Amino acid sequence: MKSDMDRKLRDFVGAKAAKSLAEAFGIETVGALLRHYPRRYLKKGELTPFDELEVGELATISGRVKRVSARTLDTKRDIAPEDAHKFRKQRTITKVVVTDGRNDIELAFFNQPWLVTKLTPGTAALFWGEVTMFRTTMQLKNPGTEVLEDENLTEAEIERRARPFRPIYPAAAKLPTSTIERAVKIVLDSLDDRVDDPIPDLVLRNEKLLGLRAALQKVHLPDTEKDIHDAQQRFRFEEALVMQTILAQRRAVTDSLKAVPRPRVPGGLLDAFDERLPFALTEGQTEVGEEIFADLARPHPMHRLLQGEVGSGKTVVALRAMLSVVDNGGQAALLAPTEVLAVQHHKTLTKLLGDLAEQGMLGGADNATKVALLTGSLNAASRRTAMLDAASGAAGIVVGTHALLEDKVQFADLGLVVVDEQHRFGVEQRAALSAKSGDNTPHVLVMTATPIPRTVAMTVFGDLAVSTLTQLPAGRSPIQSSVVPAKERPDWLQRAWARVREEVGKGHQVYVVCPRIGDEVKNAADEEGELVAGDEEGKKPSRPPISVLQVSEALAQILPDLRVEVLHGRLPADEKDAVMSRFAAGDIDVLIATTVIEVGVDVPNASTMVIMDADRFGISQLHQLRGRVGRGKVPGLCLLVTDLWTGSKPYGRLDAVASTTDGFELSRIDLETRREGDVLGVAQSGRRSSLKQLSVLRDEDVILAARHVAHSIVSVDADLAEYPALRAAVHDALASESTEYLEKT
Repeated sequence: MKSDMDRKLRDFVGAKAAKSLAEAFGIETVGALLRHYPRRYLKKGELTPFDELEVGELATISGRVKRVSARTLDTKRDIAPEDAHKFRKQRTITKVVVTDGRNDIELAFFNQPWLVTKLTPGTAALFWGEVTMFRTTMQLKNPGTEVLEDENLTEAEIERRARPFRPIYPAAAKLPTSTIERAVKIVLDSLDDRVDDPIPDLVLRNEKLLGLRAALQKVHLPDTEKDIHDAQQRFRFEEALVMQTILAQRRAVTDSLKAVPRPRVPGGLLDAFDERLPFALTEGQTEVGEEIFADLARPHPMHRLLQGEVGSGKTVVALRAMLSVVDNGGQAALLAPTEVLAVQHHKTLTKLLGDLAEQGMLGGADNATKVALLTGSLNAASRRTAMLDAASGAAGIVVGTHALLEDKVQFADLGLVVVDEQHRFGVEQRAALSAKSGDNTPHVLVMTATPIPRTVAMTVFGDLAVSTLTQLPAGRSPIQSSVVPAKERPDWLQRAWARVREEVGKGHQVYVVCPRIGDEVKNAADEEGELVAGDEEGKKPSRPPISVLQVSEALAQILPDLRVEVLHGRLPADEKDAVMSRFAAGDIDVLIATTVIEVGVDVPNASTMVIMDADRFGISQLHQLRGRVGRGKVPGLCLLVTDLWTGSKPYGRLDAVASTTDGFELSRIDLETRREGDVLGVAQSGRRSSLKQLSVLRDEDVILAARHVAHSIVSVDADLAEYPALRAAVHDALASESTEYLEKT
């Protein structure tokens, strides 16, 4: 029998309201509506602080009318020129100025002159709309309103508006929070007292949590602040429990698989490599190496996440793990996200190994292996050779892109897969590589170049053991970073190009990084050819991001005597390889590139990086890019060029990058600025994160408790046969696209 939570909304709220909810949020069932939690609450009598509003957000505010006026619309005076064509049918404009007691916000209502008598000065009301700036005045675009004290109301409406806490829901332009509030009240009044609860009764008692029915009532219709706290705490735990149960089931499956133990072999390639290293391993590299060797020696597959600061030496750690497998007669595959990075990894590994990578070659070591490269753009002969080396076992290490996943690529004895986390190496890809290793599952080491806070790692990579490198190898030079507000201070941008010339004059090399290539379909804004053009007050940029091709044309005029070349992902593979080789050899002074140089590119002579439109990149990405300089004996310099105005929030994020080189601190700042779904890697194409109350940054204690409970449940009932409601919640989460981030693991 279908439970109330699974019933269609139209049976409760009517076809019109149900259609609006489905179109705005994809909400079609009672359960989906009741899981659409309030974003915040308005306490009766309190006004919303307007200084907390952000331009671009869809906000609902509580304020008091300060003044109101109505007159005939004057498009030249009242409307921005670019929007004038949208208002040809408008006849009147009613302007309402609302205050929170300290700040004002302006609202413009079109063709609603009667609001002058409804919104008289002193009236308390709710207003909603998109926060915008018109000239220097904050406004609500396409506003709606609801007077809080209105005599002409039904008893139900009076009761709704008189509640001590009014829920404010995530809303849409055509679906205000008040409509959602009414629908929720109707549904709650009809809901059974007993609903199936994903959290088992024993866990509810032990964790002192509300049951589902009581929590739904209190989260939507609270009487006290304690009601809100207790309900939110219950839903945080539920979300954590569902996610951790999924990951516990994954760990149980992994623990049941078989793998060939690959213990460290004395006197093998690994020992030979360690003896020849021209530098001492850091304490962290040694400790993490021992953790990995212990995993490799077990008869069950390793699933470990290796994370670390930019330049912390993850590649060396991964290579030592690969050599341990090769010493045991196995093979290792290194999967890279792009061809440029695959080629770079291949060169780095070959260089580190020296004659230990020259099996069968004149001058090769007696116990040498071969490092093969397999990418999609190899010519037929090279591809055939690489595939043969992998299939025969001649290549102990195979580096490649997604081409490694193809059915026709076979391995003699695949023992270890090293994955760059940027490549979305999901369950299907893991299965594809596992199938290449016969009855045994290969060990897996996932490398991430972005430091991850512990709670995020537990949630996103919850079925992986985590190893962290925090020390930088000796010999790394400090990096100085500065923000260049090019629109505010164009002379600073001129000085940046002068500094580029000075660095080249000292014999060093420079990267210039741009957000896009520039050979896309052009539009009017793209034809400007400006190095700086801009946006106002930190608002959404009014032009496309600056491109490699635009900057290349400009620098041909600014730095005509320097050797300037471009690098991006659309160049043919051999051309990309040739450009990188020339840059590494010092034959290029300035390399203008996209983010293809973000990870793995190692040119010690590169001292400076100029990042154009730096605000178009994420904080962690900027930190990754910056890590390409300062890799030699010369101090590094990173210039973050932006059109943003100083003082805007996005500019503040660039200031944060410039102020510290601590990747873990920057990662936390970065994640705190995102929505929870983005923290977990959920695509922003309209998908909703299944985590609505839980914050993986804030709720470490909740996640730890849920992890313990999930482990206890799964260890005795992996299929959740005794917990049907939890099983259903897990099924729903896995069926939802919003948990795509789980496929990373």
